[in-house]
Amino acid sequence: MLLFIPCLFGIFSASIHKNLPIDLKIIILFLIGSILMRSAGCIFNDIIDRDIDAKVERTKNRPLANKSMNLYEAIFLLLTLLIFSFLILISMNKLTIILGFASIILVVLYPFMKRITYWPQLFLGFTFNWGAIIGWTAVSNSINFETLIIYISSIFWTLGYDTVYGYQDIKDDKVIGVKSTSVLFEPYSKNVIWLFYFLSFSVMSYALLSLKVSNISVIFFIATVIFSFYLVIKLNLRDVHSCGNFFSKNKYIGFLISISIALSI
Repeated sequence: MLLFIPCLFGIFSASIHKNLPIDLKIIILFLIGSILMRSAGCIFNDIIDRDIDAKVERTKNRPLANKSMNLYEAIFLLLTLLIFSFLILISMNKLTIILGFASIILVVLYPFMKRITYWPQLFLGFTFNWGAIIGWTAVSNSINFETLIIYISSIFWTLGYDTVYGYQDIKDDKVIGVKSTSVLFEPYSKNVIWLFYFLSFSVMSYALLSLKVSNISVIFFIATVIFSFYLVIKLNLRDVHSCGNFFSKNKYIGFLISISIALSI
């Protein structure tokens, strides 16, 4: 869902920009594509990280880490998912197809980021939210300023929820030398989480104003921001279960933002 939701941001925003009704066919195709590509991304990530995953408590029982699946089986499944994803992509317009292929570069590079930088969450933001751009182009067959603003907002959102996600493994990560924003900002804990969410909502507010959304959209968005800040207040970064629950509830944050945009169509 966290891969699909930015697609909705792009689809709904482009519908407002072009004064078009919601295209249910495009939404369904992006939903199926998100499931396929997220699955493919997980498999590729697990192939690259199989030795690291075996040393981390939360991930040691993943199929490649515990050797219940062999590498060739994983590669076969990966290629199968990519073929079906390709079939969905080629049903889109030319610009969306080109941008869809470009996203493969991000997917391939992402697993290596935790080895070379403390900002793999930023790179995940680039990768995970690419759907905001291609969702927009699938509807409008163009890219404009609002497209990029929504993309940037989504990147800050990912920085927030994935930094929290990283706190689940922070003890193991520090032992084995895996880098993350969770490790980098550990001394500052919640302050950085607050900052990422504040920046995300601020940039999204600017995008909504640029799109000239309705008053009901603005009210719904403000309510979503209040709900999100409540979740941050309740978050305990030293509790693995609290981090996991917070991460999971971000799908509700994303869907509520999607609804706030859709209310202006």
